[in-house]
Amino acid sequence: MSRSGSFSRDAVKQALAQLRQHKLRTALTLLGMVFGVGAVIAMLSIGEGAKQEALRLIESMGLRNLLVQSRDFDQETLLEIREHSVGLSRSDVRAIRESMPSVEAVSEEKRIKTWSLFSLHASSDAQVLAVTASYFDLASLRIAAGRTITLEDNQTFAQVAVLGAQAARDLFPGMDPVGRKIKVNHLWLEVIGVLADRDLSRDEFQGVRLGGDRNRVFLPLESAYKRLRFETLESELDAIRLRLAEQADPQRSAGTVNHLLSRRHGKQNDFELVIPAALLKQQQQTQKIFTIVMSAIAGISLLVGGIGIMNIMLATVLERTREIGLLRAIGARKIDIQQQFLMESATVAGIGAFIGIFFGVLLAFAIQQFAGWPFAFSLFAIILSVSICLLTGIVFGWYPARQAADLDPIRALHAE
Repeated sequence: MSRSGSFSRDAVKQALAQLRQHKLRTALTLLGMVFGVGAVIAMLSIGEGAKQEALRLIESMGLRNLLVQSRDFDQETLLEIREHSVGLSRSDVRAIRESMPSVEAVSEEKRIKTWSLFSLHASSDAQVLAVTASYFDLASLRIAAGRTITLEDNQTFAQVAVLGAQAARDLFPGMDPVGRKIKVNHLWLEVIGVLADRDLSRDEFQGVRLGGDRNRVFLPLESAYKRLRFETLESELDAIRLRLAEQADPQRSAGTVNHLLSRRHGKQNDFELVIPAALLKQQQQTQKIFTIVMSAIAGISLLVGGIGIMNIMLATVLERTREIGLLRAIGARKIDIQQQFLMESATVAGIGAFIGIFFGVLLAFAIQQFAGWPFAFSLFAIILSVSICLLTGIVFGWYPARQAADLDPIRALHAE
């Protein structure tokens, strides 16, 4: 074994021996490093979990989508608005298609006011939604059994329905719903498909409600217009989904849609625009602030831990002055003494980092349990936190190590 390798191993053994001799002092010194590393790991884990969750929630809305939704008003306000605007309509959809070549696909939605929804086996409180065939693709919904609504279903006014996962369980408990009948108000529909269950961890994102498709019944939009009744003041559509081309800017496209519809609706504020890409950006900004705050807390903990390491190493230099003088007398160089004390400070930091990893894992679990925040561990978080901790130990251990190396050998040997 090389001299440097043997010296490094001896330095680690010496550091561990010193730690065992001063257990309370060591424990107090390690606290700052443990809390610092734990805070970094927990912070990055929660940040990564929030990022993944945000992407999953935005995917359910469609990152390249724009959502135009009809606003709800009381009867008196609605009467005033209808003097200037008929609300969202299919003519709005045609105008958007003609004016905006960047729109790749469009889906139309209409809520059905339901007073009765049941099968021969059970009833349900599911929301009923009439949609065009493109809705399922734009809403990122997958089919679990059967098929979705097609263009032909709309053209032929087919009396068919697709059930969300929760609605299927409520209406047909323990049974395969495909091919069976349900009744919406006075209209019998054949179930042609069931959606895959998409159980989102949250029912809203940045104030926008999500996950309602689990407890919905979908039927063709044209069938609803043909076979169901609507109130006079209702808008023709309740929502329009637009999918933009990849090169299109969501904010600019939203501005164009807003200007077009405002002009068509007599400048009545009877609709609202939801931009998933903007919601994601807003969430990322919030997450950035959270990360900065948590980084500052972790940095303070590591700073306190570094000061503790410097304190314990300065005390160690005073306690081992005669030992340092003896080592210098038998031929140890200044660089050897300095390396030994740096190795000891790095060992202290390494132990703190190791304990801090477990503390960070426990902290992340605790935050998830009590605050409901998702987390996701990453190798990067562990490597970064341990590296910062070791670097802190070396930086704060440099001054004591330099003090030890600069001791005069003669005076050190005669020290009390």
